[in-house]
Amino acid sequence: MRILVVGPDALIDGDLKLGLHKEGFAVDSVRDAESAMLALRMTSYGLVLFDIGLSGDDGLILLARLRQRNDATSVIVTTPRHAVPKAVAGLDGGADDYIVKPFALDELLARIRVVIRHQTGRVQPLLQAGALRLDPAQHRVWLRDKEVSVTTREFALLQELMRDPTIVVTRAQLEERLYGWNEEIESNAIQVHVHNLRRKLGGDAIHNVRGVGYRIGKLA
Repeated sequence: MRILVVGPDALIDGDLKLGLHKEGFAVDSVRDAESAMLALRMTSYGLVLFDIGLSGDDGLILLARLRQRNDATSVIVTTPRHAVPKAVAGLDGGADDYIVKPFALDELLARIRVVIRHQTGRVQPLLQAGALRLDPAQHRVWLRDKEVSVTTREFALLQELMRDPTIVVTRAQLEERLYGWNEEIESNAIQVHVHNLRRKLGGDAIHNVRGVGYRIGKLA
């Protein structure tokens, strides 16, 4: 999932951003409301995480503009403890949750999971393609009932391909969903992930549709 972080201090320049990356999230960051609206027009995000304390009422205005255009993107606002009433106003304005700064990565991840469950209306289901199964909630993969160890990026790529086994996903789409703006992407990164997954799951696990992209195979 791709996350947009909005805040004057970039909010997650350090360990938190690295932690989100390790959990398989692509993370983009901007510093103000106007930049956030531009990013939201250009890119599809699964979640917006923003500081309700943006200068003046920019945080509440950003939220209002988002909801006024019927954008249902999930929103978690962050707030210092003394500004909780403003965060509550954000909830009334359409935010899905808020979290008080400073916060730990584990707490943020738990809140993200809750928001995603509420968004879908149910716990994320297991994804399956033939003998291959993937659990989005637990970040686990099985092949013929035997668990397979995969890296965070491999898991994210596999999840994107398994969302709809009938669809071919392009390399550009995979790069967009797996990497944030500020991450350097080697030209063959997707091919390397695909190669490693085929080595672990079998050559027929991922099909290369020449000139288009990749789709998941149906392993027997």
